[in-house]
Amino acid sequence: MNWTGRRLPRTEDPALLRGEGAFTADLAAGARAVRFLRSPFAAGRILSITAPDLPPGALLVTGADLEGVGTIRPELFRFNYRAIAQPVLPRERVHFVGQPVAAVVAATPEEAEDIAEAILLEIEPEEPVVTIDDALRPGAPILHAEAPGNTVVDGTIRHPDCQAAFARADRIVEFSLRSGRQNATPMEARAGLAAYDRATGRIRLTASCQMPHMLRTGIATLLGMAEADLQVVAPDVGGGFGQKMALFPEYPLLVWLARRHRGSFCWIEDRNENLIASAHSREQRHHLRAAFAADGTLLGLEADILANTGAFSCYPTTCGVEPLMALAEYPGPYRLPTYAARARALATHTCPAAPYRGVSRPVVTFGLERLMDRAAAALGIDPVELRRRNLVTEFPHVTPTGLTLDQASYVEALDRAAEAADIPGFRARQAAARRDGRYLGLGLAVFNERTGYGTPAFAARGMGIVPGYEVVDIAMTPAGDVEVRIGASPHGQGLRTTLAQLAADRLGLDPSRIRVIHGDTDRTPYGWGSFASRGAVIAGGATQLAADKLATRLRRAAARLLQAEPEAVTLRDGAAWAGEASIPLTEIARRVHQRSEQLSDLDGFNLAETAQYDPGGTFSNACHVAEVEVDAETGHVRVLRFLVVEDAGRLLNPLIADGQVHGGVAQGIANALLEEVLYAADGNPLTGSLADYLPPSAAEIPLIEIIHMETESPETLTGAKGLGEGGAIGAPAAIANAISDALAPFGVDIAELPATPARIRALIRNAR
Repeated sequence: MNWTGRRLPRTEDPALLRGEGAFTADLAAGARAVRFLRSPFAAGRILSITAPDLPPGALLVTGADLEGVGTIRPELFRFNYRAIAQPVLPRERVHFVGQPVAAVVAATPEEAEDIAEAILLEIEPEEPVVTIDDALRPGAPILHAEAPGNTVVDGTIRHPDCQAAFARADRIVEFSLRSGRQNATPMEARAGLAAYDRATGRIRLTASCQMPHMLRTGIATLLGMAEADLQVVAPDVGGGFGQKMALFPEYPLLVWLARRHRGSFCWIEDRNENLIASAHSREQRHHLRAAFAADGTLLGLEADILANTGAFSCYPTTCGVEPLMALAEYPGPYRLPTYAARARALATHTCPAAPYRGVSRPVVTFGLERLMDRAAAALGIDPVELRRRNLVTEFPHVTPTGLTLDQASYVEALDRAAEAADIPGFRARQAAARRDGRYLGLGLAVFNERTGYGTPAFAARGMGIVPGYEVVDIAMTPAGDVEVRIGASPHGQGLRTTLAQLAADRLGLDPSRIRVIHGDTDRTPYGWGSFASRGAVIAGGATQLAADKLATRLRRAAARLLQAEPEAVTLRDGAAWAGEASIPLTEIARRVHQRSEQLSDLDGFNLAETAQYDPGGTFSNACHVAEVEVDAETGHVRVLRFLVVEDAGRLLNPLIADGQVHGGVAQGIANALLEEVLYAADGNPLTGSLADYLPPSAAEIPLIEIIHMETESPETLTGAKGLGEGGAIGAPAAIANAISDALAPFGVDIAELPATPARIRALIRNAR
């Protein structure tokens, strides 16, 4: 049938474009409103919480009311991890500005807001720890007794021959880089609606989340309730990008309210809350040393990785996700004979960190690709050629950290990108522009992206909760339609469309006859949601396996009805065929379900199957090229052109793949130039609105050119690789390299992101 590979429009889009989507806030009619009183101090001891006379029906809930409610305490059994307990509502101390301290319930959000503002919250301030340097300072305040020195994770990899590699090097390149703190800023902020069912005593939590099953398990454990008494539903979700993976305190509090007061309670996060109290990410500082031979061969790499992971550890991935991903994946797509690195997660009085699109890899790629440009300049070798000499070309390839790189196109993608960018032509334009006092720059970034990995990868991290596999239930109804129930929970990736295409090819149906059901713990098998560029690979593999099993059932039934052998039956065009004879699949479905006596000796009386898939993972790859113009007087950077050559294996839907690349690159440009969460020295956030935290608009994003390559992976059932995060991984490094190239006449080198106008002006002043 070959539905797979077509540029089909997303089936999800028509309702959203008509404004008929169903988001959590759309379903909140009749629920009582919840607002959270949040700490105005980064560190302090709670002395009292005093409420005015509450109007009828209003409630105030504090930590003292939550007797018997557990704490959020994710586990990690490696890398010197220190487990820290996060209360749903604190009783003694606050640990960051924005931490929920109490909840107010009223008839409307406005009334709840007014009551919250009238509450007297008395806190005795304490000295805060805000930055990486603060956390490491001798004698610094300790956030948690469980984490002496404020170090929550401390992982090390050291090859014994690393020192020898540096001893024989012809050139050592050494520098430090910094990545600013970011917020994922989904269009829809967090939201939750907990409703009590008086007939059953069950709670239905509707939430804007990425991992409904995990959220259900975590909340039930915290509250000591039967998991069967809680249903979690993720309706339309307006973006997640990793921020909506975590178990946040607000959700168990909503469920607690619904159980205690036998009613419906809704909380809709505002943008200020999202910016100061939802998970942050990316705040890292790396120091790199690399050893090169005179011909440009990379001999060894040393990395010291520091990550500010905030006040608590996110559930279930823990605060180790950022530093440990950097530790494991710093070799990237390059042949690296020997490697030594240390990665630490540091606790501070700031908003906790959690995964965000790409996790550590935008910072890692920034470091590696700045390293390559610096080394090329030091060795007098063309930057493209230096990369070409060091990229992995033979597969499978095992990195110094034990990761296996499957078949890929690192050099081929680099060469395609260099050709498409017309570097000689650009250099001529650059020289002419400099004569006119204009500064153009071109930068590129080569990277790989670990995608579609299952439990083997997560188990290797020593996680207490090991995600990875996906389960798919598939069934054909008596009318001949197919329902595919998935544990994954998409939030804008077009997964419903892609999985329908995969199933359609295996069953010989039009994708419009296939309905993908997700995001409801009552209606779907246990699964891990959508994150880590895994949906199309793992849910896709499970869907293909389940569809194959259902197709076998259909062929056996058709063979009986057509008086043929099952091996002679094919499924196509909505029918089962044996030579010239055929029978519609709708007729087979009716016979199996409603005239089962005709097929009673076959296996079962239904058309339903289940399959699960748990692969080891695969690496996609890409080369990004950015062309920029920098105004040396104002420091403003304009992205003139952006080119992506990407290889995500077999493209299941190229239209959806393009959308994923476009969205990722837009976030990567924001990472490079605009977005940064800033704190004052006392731990107060300085970026509490979109007037200060600057997401990009259409004016900042150029036309994004995409060249697809398709190196099918031998490690996945479908041949596909993930690509959801790649755009965000490569863009920051490519733009940083382009800015450095543009400002080479000033001796400017970009080692901190975002490269804001103020920072660029300061670099030019210092260089002068």
